[in-house]
Amino acid sequence: MSDHTASAALTGAAAPPHNEPWWRNAVIYQVYVRSFAAGPAPGAGHDGERDGAGVGNLAGVRSRLPYLADLGIDAIWFNPWYPSPMADAGYDVSDYRAIDPLFGTLAEAEKLIAEAHERGIRIILDIVPNHGSDRQQWFIEALGAPPGSAERARYIFRPGRGARGELPPNNWVSEFGGPAWSRTVGPGGQPGEWYLHLFTPEQPDFNWDNPDVRAEFEDVLRFWFGRGVDGFRIDSAALLVKDPTLADFEPSAETGDHPFVDQDRVHEVYRAWRRIADTYPGDRVLIGEVWLPDVERMSRYLRPGELNSVFNFEFLRCPWDGTALRAVIDATLESHTRVGAAATWVLSNHDVIRNVTRYGRADTSFSLPGRRIREDTDLALGTRRARAAALLSLSLPGGAYIYQGEELGLWEVEDIPGELRQDPMWQRSGHAYPGRDGCRVPLPWSGDRPPFGFLTGADGAARTWLPQPAGWRHLTVTAELNDPGSMLSLYRHALRLRHRESALAGDDFRWLTAPDEVLCYQRGADITVVINVSARPVELPPHESILAASGELAGGMLPPDTGAWLRTRPPAS
Repeated sequence: MSDHTASAALTGAAAPPHNEPWWRNAVIYQVYVRSFAAGPAPGAGHDGERDGAGVGNLAGVRSRLPYLADLGIDAIWFNPWYPSPMADAGYDVSDYRAIDPLFGTLAEAEKLIAEAHERGIRIILDIVPNHGSDRQQWFIEALGAPPGSAERARYIFRPGRGARGELPPNNWVSEFGGPAWSRTVGPGGQPGEWYLHLFTPEQPDFNWDNPDVRAEFEDVLRFWFGRGVDGFRIDSAALLVKDPTLADFEPSAETGDHPFVDQDRVHEVYRAWRRIADTYPGDRVLIGEVWLPDVERMSRYLRPGELNSVFNFEFLRCPWDGTALRAVIDATLESHTRVGAAATWVLSNHDVIRNVTRYGRADTSFSLPGRRIREDTDLALGTRRARAAALLSLSLPGGAYIYQGEELGLWEVEDIPGELRQDPMWQRSGHAYPGRDGCRVPLPWSGDRPPFGFLTGADGAARTWLPQPAGWRHLTVTAELNDPGSMLSLYRHALRLRHRESALAGDDFRWLTAPDEVLCYQRGADITVVINVSARPVELPPHESILAASGELAGGMLPPDTGAWLRTRPPAS
């Protein structure tokens, strides 16, 4: 039998132990608005379509709140919903205090926040402080002002090198490929200063040594906290502060000496933000996107008075290997315990290849930027491992993240035609890197052909902003809700257990003896988790009952690439 739905329906939730903040044990669901769901919107033709865009919107999210509540999540993290020219899918923000008309209105966002709160779901917003948009009023004013002006001081403008200033100020390279500097052109067409953009030229970097910049973002935090937002996920959190000398980047430099990554002065910014967050009721949270290979440097962002939480990218990047996974888990728990922070467990997001595809490959690790698109993939194997990984990530102490569609077992869409790709990584790399569009394809909700209910009320001729594969007809929400063996049923069941079982809400964690490549640990007094990462079946430890299993179990054995949560007898008192 398949055990993950064997128990009766579960109700109730385990409260955070010792009245700890909600986010320490929260399951946070990432909504990429463009691809989540589309509903009726002012100025649209077919629902969610403006000029054939076929994108999701806030109306779509509001209509799917019952689905998210039934799934069992605690909070939604929204990718940027602000006005943007969309040079980088919303990460080029032109107004931090409004909603892009493509998605809805500020009034609609306020309704969404209130409706989510009524269902016990908190709201976390993406904030993008490293850079803005070249269409932002500040930058327009900076381009029109002379060198050395107050307007330009909000950004990083510098004269070029070379006899005529024809060379960039330094050798920094954009995260998307190509130089990290673009040269301005004066009113008469004469070349001028250069400005820094660590991403696309349409995303000029702010100067965080400028008091106007610091004051502006502190006011943005207050604007959204005052509207009920429960926290912020901080994009590119380690990049804000640059070496004031703008020294060339030397790849051999030691960690901590990078000219624009993890500069020590960035911590001043987050200490100020934390002071603001702590003035609001309800345990507001600050979460950092901190891509650092050094666990010690990463944990500095979690010191008292700084960020509450950071993404665990080492766990996300880790291959499907028992030894490697155990090492990452140990390092994570040790580093977070040292600073009194809760760990987080992240399997994927809008920037990385989907689990089902990655786990079905010979190399199951992840690294940017290549993504190794179109490598041979065994989707059945990848699905089996992704199911086990779900039970792993949802059973470790701390918070967990679910990227939309992960709960459906969606695979990476790797055959998007080049002319339909929209990620700037594709363009800026000269088509060397396919970019991240494959994990951003709109979700399938119902029906047997695209758009799979994504565009509410649209006919079969309607198109989503990225094409959906026809093979997703078996992975729609409707199809999976009716299948007790589906990925969605597994997630729903595991999240109900996570809320019901107090052992899964605390920090108690202890490794148990197990064969090689088998992760076995105890949570609380009476739950044992076993994840078989090996290529052979292993015997389950003694138990009273099976609470959840990611695959079929028989004869007391746990198959390869399978996980189980077991009820075990508490130790004798």
